[in-house]
Amino acid sequence: MEVQSALYENNVFLMGQHMLQYAMTGKHPAPMPTRDNPWAVYDVFTVKDGEQIFLAAVSDAQWQTFCTVLGFDDLKCDAALATNNQRVCVRPALLKDLAARLATRSAAELSGLMEKAGLPFAPIRRPEDLFDDEHLLATGGLADVRLPDGPKAGQTVKTTLFPITLQGQRLGVRLHPPTLGEHTQELLSGLGYSASVIENLHAQAAVS
Repeated sequence: MEVQSALYENNVFLMGQHMLQYAMTGKHPAPMPTRDNPWAVYDVFTVKDGEQIFLAAVSDAQWQTFCTVLGFDDLKCDAALATNNQRVCVRPALLKDLAARLATRSAAELSGLMEKAGLPFAPIRRPEDLFDDEHLLATGGLADVRLPDGPKAGQTVKTTLFPITLQGQRLGVRLHPPTLGEHTQELLSGLGYSASVIENLHAQAAVS
């Protein structure tokens, strides 16, 4: 049997709980805290219209290319920024300078420049943005499930499927998330309890 798995959809699968959190509550999760970084430019920048984009230049060659494609000739020629170690030493000031320079440029423009130059980049998306992701929609990576409880109980939302195919087929939704006690009867019957015993358990409030 042929089993395929997609790297992108594996990562999206890890976001499934956050996507459902947004679907149920309308609130997106807070970002992880900022951590120390061994690279001077490996960060998220807020750009035009409040969009965010991740940009990286982790080697000296990438730094030179980064400055070239963005037109930062002064930074490119600055001997004090020639090596990564030098840039890391002045990282807070460098990032502040880059943030100011990038603030007026759109994420789409920067994405185009980075892609053309072969530099690492990624527009920042929130989990809820994945509901309209063109790649997931094209590959069938999302499926409808019915919400069991909460203020949106009964409504249908999309969730992530397992990021694998078996013989080219997706593993779809077998059951919707159950309401509390929805399958009690079937589960107890499957364990061998008779109808009378199950009725007695209900009467004793041992199950519901």
